[in-house]
Amino acid sequence: MPTRSQGKRVLITTVPFGDYDDSPIELLKKNKVDYTINPLGRRPTENETIELIKDFGILLAGTSPVTRKVIDAAPYLRLIARAGIGLDNIDLLAAKEKGIQVTYTPHAPAPAVAEFVVGCMLALLRHIPQANQDLHKGVWKRQVGRRLADCTVGLMGVGSIGKLVVKYLQGFGTRVLGFDLRQSDISADERNFQWVDKEKLLRESDIISLHLPLTQATRYFITCKELGMMKPEALLVNTSRGGIICEEDLFEALQSCKIAGAALDVFEKEPYDGPLAQLDNCLLTSHMAAASVDCKRAMEMGAVQEVLNFLTGKPLRMTVPQEAYKEQERRNGHV
Repeated sequence: MPTRSQGKRVLITTVPFGDYDDSPIELLKKNKVDYTINPLGRRPTENETIELIKDFGILLAGTSPVTRKVIDAAPYLRLIARAGIGLDNIDLLAAKEKGIQVTYTPHAPAPAVAEFVVGCMLALLRHIPQANQDLHKGVWKRQVGRRLADCTVGLMGVGSIGKLVVKYLQGFGTRVLGFDLRQSDISADERNFQWVDKEKLLRESDIISLHLPLTQATRYFITCKELGMMKPEALLVNTSRGGIICEEDLFEALQSCKIAGAALDVFEKEPYDGPLAQLDNCLLTSHMAAASVDCKRAMEMGAVQEVLNFLTGKPLRMTVPQEAYKEQERRNGHV
């Protein structure tokens, strides 16, 4: 059993934390919480997390690996508060076996990610990255592009982020197709929105944007087969998880102009240093779609509030749904 002090100690592995808005740190200080921020200044590896976590009862985590090995190395751990939406980096089953509660902040990053997605679409359509590169090299070349109003956008995944993308695209008058493994309650009324199957979305969309969680069902959801169904002028945007796209297949498709371009904010291995960086028709960013000041603050404050709820014996607000545990069981072949 943890001692009183060890059970209440908080390790914050997500960095930067409180750098752009110190409200989360001030809230911890106000409540006299004993916390330590990851001293590495970057996302820790599994082994580094194992070394850091040994004497802590609460983990406020970002995207760093919280594996079974990490959990086994944390005898006092009783709460994992995820600042963000993705859960693929946390071994939920190992946490459950140890009686460790897990929370997350699924709605906090949505506005920032949705805006970022639309920004990527505009950048690709109007060739903004290429024009910037040309002018920095002293080349004056006017790029001719396409308008969002004239495009059909296909959304694979229409959850909290996908719904906001639909909302933002309404202002452009864009036709939107939606596909999801589980259709949500989004209304098609006056939205230029239509539910379709995966194949129809791939064949008819000018831009495809991915908003799926990384699960057994969605790993390598986009491979050479799906890329081959897309229009040669089509664009692909991914701000969800890197493992949803086969990066080798995407490289081949972009290099051979089977599709026109892509914008990727997430990768199978991060930081990314792979061959896609060699391609001018691939816009790459460093997993920053959710990193607006307000949404980062909302994620951090949401996670801190769950820490305070836990420490004061109040109900946790956003515990991970049972479906997420069931999905990991399916992935591990337990069911």
